[in-house]
Amino acid sequence: MSVCDVVIMGALGRMGATLVRLAKGDPDNYRLVGALERSGCTDGLSGLTCVVGDDLATVLAKCPGAVVIDFTAPVASVASAAVCARAGNPMVVGTTGMNPEQTAALAESARKTPIFFAPNMSVGLNVLLTVLPDLVRKLGPAYNLEVMEIHHNKKADAPSGTAIKLGQCLAGARGADYDAVKRHARDGIIGPRPAEEIGVAALRGGDVVGDHTVYFFGPGERIEVTHRVGTRETFAQGALRAAAWIAEQPAGRLYAMADMLA
Repeated sequence: MSVCDVVIMGALGRMGATLVRLAKGDPDNYRLVGALERSGCTDGLSGLTCVVGDDLATVLAKCPGAVVIDFTAPVASVASAAVCARAGNPMVVGTTGMNPEQTAALAESARKTPIFFAPNMSVGLNVLLTVLPDLVRKLGPAYNLEVMEIHHNKKADAPSGTAIKLGQCLAGARGADYDAVKRHARDGIIGPRPAEEIGVAALRGGDVVGDHTVYFFGPGERIEVTHRVGTRETFAQGALRAAAWIAEQPAGRLYAMADMLA
């Protein structure tokens, strides 16, 4: 594999700083060629020996072909994807909290440049998504399906994009529409639980990087499948792996973790 040039958005943030550190620490596989922060916040980038700035188009003009990695915010990521589409730079998006319209905008940009989008960059979690449908089918409709996620107290969106993805995976295995069967919160006198319902609960506190548990509540027994992330390096390593992979893919559609793992 050739060395992959990367440009990191939000390079001073929690995920951005982790990406910068890991990319610089693996020069045989990655080369940090660009780093960006918001206007007025770029002073902290002065110690980096790469192109730095607060305008993506300006940075990409000096980093042709580099893969942009973005874990910022939905509106910012969609705007950055449009810039990448115009410049022809591949992109990896790990931003959570995307609504359907924003995801559709990413897909539109992906028609012009290769874009990889995954709300969770953990390889283990994405392998879990391939295993869960078999459990759902084999256990059958007598089992109630629930998802619980835990994240740090700074996380802005709830439920997490990963919890929603898990819920969609469970619903799909039953041939159901997730939006029709989801229950993102329970409060008050809500009555008995509908059998087809898929509940998703969100807890927030401390510095938890990300825990997700899928529950199968059956007659006389319960199965719990839990995935825990102990460090943001897990997501960063997945994103860097995705960057090297997407750099070799053609434009035309929005790629996901399942495409890379296949």
